[in-house]
Amino acid sequence: MTTTTTQVNPVLRTPPASPAAAAAYFSASLAFHADVSDVASALATAAAEGTDPGFVVIDSRSTASWDQGHVPGAVHLPTALILEQAEQLLDRSVPVVTYCWGPGCNGATRAALALAELGFQVKEMLGGFEYWVREGFAYETWEGPAEKAADPLTAPVDSDDCGC
Repeated sequence: MTTTTTQVNPVLRTPPASPAAAAAYFSASLAFHADVSDVASALATAAAEGTDPGFVVIDSRSTASWDQGHVPGAVHLPTALILEQAEQLLDRSVPVVTYCWGPGCNGATRAALALAELGFQVKEMLGGFEYWVREGFAYETWEGPAEKAADPLTAPVDSDDCGC
């Protein structure tokens, strides 16, 4: 008697969630995260229209990191100072979007947690400052405004819309 063993590839070793479970998960994910392009677009639209974007951006990194470069208009609030300074710097009725260095850093997650524990509505900006710069958005340094060309691996070079 011969037996055959069917190998399941690594992607399907754990079966996909049901469509209902996947919809619930991805819907929840969008409630917790915003991407760099959406944040940049909302800020640019608000600036062009002279309106408020409806949220505040928080850079949770150190002063040295902030000086190296940050999102224009962001509030500098290092994670270690959130407990003592958030109440003075932020309005609890305005949603907060946190960021840190990039995808390899969980500083924005820690900042978001600290803010949520204080009662603030909060989202984390996926990609952090790294992807802000890599997608070609203007930023500020201690020396003034700066900008780099978009990295073609992270953003379309000939369009403002990635089609996402």
